[in-house]
Amino acid sequence: MSQNLLQKFVMDDIVFDNRNKEYGAWYLRRIYDRIMSRSLVIGLIFFVLLVSSPMILNLVRSLIPQEKDDLLLKEVVLAEPPPIDPNKEPPPPPPKVDPPPIKDQIRFVPPKVMKDEEVENEEPPPPDITELQDKDISTENREGDESGIDASLVEPPPPPVIEEPAPEKPFDFVEQMPEFPDGQAAMMKFIQSNMKYPAIARENDIQGTVVVQFVVGPNGSISKVNVARGIGGGCDEEAVRVVKSMPKWKPGKHNGKAVPVNFTLPIKFRLE
Repeated sequence: MSQNLLQKFVMDDIVFDNRNKEYGAWYLRRIYDRIMSRSLVIGLIFFVLLVSSPMILNLVRSLIPQEKDDLLLKEVVLAEPPPIDPNKEPPPPPPKVDPPPIKDQIRFVPPKVMKDEEVENEEPPPPDITELQDKDISTENREGDESGIDASLVEPPPPPVIEEPAPEKPFDFVEQMPEFPDGQAAMMKFIQSNMKYPAIARENDIQGTVVVQFVVGPNGSISKVNVARGIGGGCDEEAVRVVKSMPKWKPGKHNGKAVPVNFTLPIKFRLE
């Protein structure tokens, strides 16, 4: 028996000396340490299980075989339609249904609440239900037409088909050729500052001139960029990229009108 337990028993004996030990306090003091130890152990176990529950759930899920979610591609072959019998008469057209005639129209407008002194022309009383049975409501009185057709039942004519004008064919030469903004010197400066020598061409000592053709549109935009003569090594693609990155040009003009113009531009690749 440990010294603390012996001391506790001695203290309990001293406290409950000459007292009724059958009372509940004596029993509770004797089992207090054991109950507290059990409660502490159970609490620790519950805390550990609570913290590690995600790991336990993942472990359990990994042990359960999962069903495959792969989609099944199934080809469905439809049956051939039955052959058409050439001797069979076509079905009769649907019977013609004449549109209803235009009914009489009677004026029926919502009344306005006004003061007596503001009324200039007294409106007639609105029609009753019996007057509206065989008439259409309108903003004015109008007689119907037995042979007429209600305009709301007539299908409107199809809208006119507007054919788009064919794109204008680019010119090869015009009175005023297209020009890079700020002139030729600015274009050469733009190419030098934006062009990157391809690494493959640099490693293989590829040099030369790439001839690029493109179209300058009436609004100055560049389109249809292609290589007319290349040297390879990635230089052709780099020349096309630089041309496509150019700003809008001053468009070419013919008879005072801006027109699309074909343009050819040589771009030199030279190692220094």
